Amino acid sequence: MLRPDGTRQLISRALNKLRSDGFTDYTVLPGPDRSRTHAWYLTPDGAKLTRDLPVLRGRPPCPITSTTAASLKTAHTLTVVRAHLAFAVDARRLGHEHGPWDWTPEVSHSIGEGQRVVADAVMHYTVVKGEQRRKLRAFVEVDRATMSGERLAVKLIEYARLHQYEAQPAGRRRAAAEPGWMRWYPVLPRLLFVLTGASRTRLEGRISDLQAMTAQHPLVTALAREVPLGAAVLEDLEQHGSAHDIWTPLTGGTPRPWTDL
Repeated sequence: MLRPDGTRQLISRALNKLRSDGFTDYTVLPGPDRSRTHAWYLTPDGAKLTRDLPVLRGRPPCPITSTTAASLKTAHTLTVVRAHLAFAVDARRLGHEHGPWDWTPEVSHSIGEGQRVVADAVMHYTVVKGEQRRKLRAFVEVDRATMSGERLAVKLIEYARLHQYEAQPAGRRRAAAEPGWMRWYPVLPRLLFVLTGASRTRLEGRISDLQAMTAQHPLVTALAREVPLGAAVLEDLEQHGSAHDIWTPLTGGTPRPWTDL
């Protein structure tokens, strides 16, 4: 993603230099056939060093304090990165604008009553067609089939609560309240579910669970009237590209590109 034309050795030299300075470390990916493949992360010193970089300002800190802690996060984190790569590759191919800094992981928003919804990522993406520019945003939820289909579908309720949650600034009258998400977005980002980690039949069943929640829960139904909702299989993203007709609308209908949900 960072250096599509660079060699693996070039990136490795830079990472190893940072490791010797105490700013990065790695955990080895599981499996004897991948024993030489490393997942790299910033150490606490590395996180302190980078937190004030202009491109990283406003991004939530995700400190990792040990190799053990890193290994617990590796599987999910790398799956999220795979999803990001699919969008980045398509953007480069199509001449759209989307790069490493247009994907913010672990974004948290209040939904009231002391609760929060945490998106695996918030994506910013600009579709460029001639002189026309279409700015799109999406909450991305990556599911590895580690929870039940029902628990996955409950995420839709959390986003529906975000859609309706009104931030009430201290000292203001009730009439001045506005949707809390407007502090961050001109329109609420669309919601994309990326599924993997199970058979095709099981993944299709999980998409059906999401569609059922969209049809049956009144808050989610209200959300779907204003916010595009879709789901796709990660392997389809990687094989065909994110702009292909692989996204199933949660309101029903035939698969289409995510930009046309």
